[in-house]
Amino acid sequence: MRIGVMVMMTQTLKTKMSSYDDHDKNLRLSTLPTVRPGSCQWRQRCTGTLVIAIAALLMSTTAWLSLVFSDATTCCFDRLRGLESSPRYFPWNNCFHHHHSKGKSPPSLQYGTKGGLHNGSSTDDQEGLSLKHIVFGIAGSSQLWKRRKEYVRLWWRPNDMRGHVWLDEQVLQQHGDDLLPPTMISEDISHFRYTNPTGHPSGLRISRIVKESFDLGLSNVRWFVLCDDDTIFNVDNLVDVLSKYDSSEMIYIGSPSESHSANSYFSHSMAFGGGGIAVSYPLAKALSEILDECIERYPKLYGSDDRLHACITELGIPLTWEHGFHQWDIRGDARGLLSSHPIAPFVSIHHVEAVNPFYPGLSSLDSLKLFTKAMRANPRSFLQRSICYDNSQHLTFSVSLGYGVQVLPNIVSPRELERSERTYSAWNGISQRNEFDFDARDPSRSICRKPVLFFLKDARKEGNATLGSYVRSGDKDDFKRRILCFPHIPPLRNVQEIQVVAHPLSKNWHLVPRRLCCRQTKSSKELLQISVGQSKNNGNSLPRGYYNLETKGVVTTPSPETSLASPKLIVPEELGSV
Repeated sequence: MRIGVMVMMTQTLKTKMSSYDDHDKNLRLSTLPTVRPGSCQWRQRCTGTLVIAIAALLMSTTAWLSLVFSDATTCCFDRLRGLESSPRYFPWNNCFHHHHSKGKSPPSLQYGTKGGLHNGSSTDDQEGLSLKHIVFGIAGSSQLWKRRKEYVRLWWRPNDMRGHVWLDEQVLQQHGDDLLPPTMISEDISHFRYTNPTGHPSGLRISRIVKESFDLGLSNVRWFVLCDDDTIFNVDNLVDVLSKYDSSEMIYIGSPSESHSANSYFSHSMAFGGGGIAVSYPLAKALSEILDECIERYPKLYGSDDRLHACITELGIPLTWEHGFHQWDIRGDARGLLSSHPIAPFVSIHHVEAVNPFYPGLSSLDSLKLFTKAMRANPRSFLQRSICYDNSQHLTFSVSLGYGVQVLPNIVSPRELERSERTYSAWNGISQRNEFDFDARDPSRSICRKPVLFFLKDARKEGNATLGSYVRSGDKDDFKRRILCFPHIPPLRNVQEIQVVAHPLSKNWHLVPRRLCCRQTKSSKELLQISVGQSKNNGNSLPRGYYNLETKGVVTTPSPETSLASPKLIVPEELGSV
C-alpha cells in the first residue's frame, strides 16, 4: 500500500514539473523581440556603408603611397631624411671619411709652416699675420646702414683691410662711402625654414655670411671675422690675438654674453656675433660645405649666432674664449665695465647705441670718436687698468687708460677693484649681480665713499709714450661731499686735471698679460701727473703688483732709485698681508 501511495505521489510531482516547464518556456518566448521587416533593411544599409568605407580607405592609401614614393617627391624626401636623425646623414658620423659629390674633387689646400693656410695663392709662408690676411664680414641692415656706417668708419682702414658689409637690400652710395667696406647683397633665404615664434628670419641671412664670404674666393686669407655694424674693433689688438693661434687648424674664437640669462638661453660655449667671431680658414671651408644643409636642421633656433654655433658643434670644434671680445649685452652707464677691463688686449665692443655716452658732455657719436682716437694713440694698452695708492691721504687711484681715472677716498684692495662696479643693467633690464656672468660689486651707497671721477679729454703721442689728459667730472657729488662728509676733506678737492703718461708695452705683452703699474711723477695744486707702464721687477720683488703714490704737495721727478724701471714697493697698512 505504501508503494502505491509513493507511485501516485511521483506521478503527481512529474505532472506539476512539466506544467512549470511549459509555463517558463512560454514566458521566455514572450520576451523575445519581434522580428520586423524593417530590421533587415537596416542591416543591409550598415553592410553597404562598411563596404564603401573600406573601399575609400584602400583607394586613399594607394594614392598616398604612390605620391610618397613617386620620383617627384623622392628628392624632397631625401633632404628631409636628415631631420629624422638618420645616422648616415649627419656629418659627425663620418669623422674619417668625407664624402664629396660625384665628379667633383675637394679643392686643394696649401699649408704654410706658420699657419699660413690659403686658397691657391702664392705668399711667403714665413710672413707674420697682418690685416691683409683677415676678411671681415659685417652684418648690416639697409634700414640702419645710413646711421651705423658712421660707427664702421671709426675703425675701418680702407687701404689696409678687406671685407664687406652684407645687407638685405641695395642702398644708395653717398659721398665718403668709398672709405667704407663695399656693400654686398645677401643671397635669398626664403627657401629655408624658420619656425621660431619670437625671432626674425634675418638670422638665417646673417648666419650665411661666413659661407658667402668664403665663396668669394679671395686669396691669401687666414681668418674670417664676423661682426655687426654697431661693433667697434681694435684691429691692432685683433691681429695680436689671432697671431697666437695656428690658422691652419679649425679654430672658433669669440666670447659669450655678459648676461647670464642670455648664456643660459643660447649657450655658455657660444660666441656672440656682436662682439665678433673669428673663424679660421679651414673651419670656414668646412662650414661652406655643410652650412645650408645644417641650418635646415635647426628651424626653431632664434638667430644667426646659435645657428652658426650649432653647425660648428656638429664639426666638433669648441669655443676658444678670448676675454677682449665684448658682446656688451648691457644698458645704461657703462662706466663700471670700462673702468675694469680684464687683463687682456681689448678687441671689440658691441651695442654702442644702447649705453650712455662714454664721456660726459658729448653725444654718443662724439664720445665714440674720442674713444677710438685714444685707442689709435695707444692700441696695445688701451683700457688697461693700473692701481696705485696714497698712504698719507688713504686714497686709491684706479687708472683705465683711454677712459678715466677714479680716486677712491679709502684704501681698496686690488681683489675688490677687479670686480666691476655695477653701474649698468643687463640687456633684459635686470641689474642684480647674479644676472652677470662675471665678478661684479654693488656701487657704494654712501656719498663719502664714492670715487671722484676724471674722464678723458684728449690723448696724443709724446715720443714713444702717450699723454692723456683727464679732467674732473663736474657732477653734483662734489658739492654733496663738502656738506655731508664734513669734517673729512674730499679727495683732491683742488685738483682739476690728471695727466697720465702711458709707456709702451712690450711686443709680447698679449701672450702673458699682467696688470700695469703706476706712480705719481709730478704734482701741483690743480694738476697731478701719473706714469703707467709695465713692471720691470720679477715676481719675488713685486708680490702684490702695485706702487705707492705720494701726493705731499709739490713733488719733483723721482730719483733713479724710485723710477718706473726700479720702483720701491710700499704696501698699504690697511691691506695687511693681502
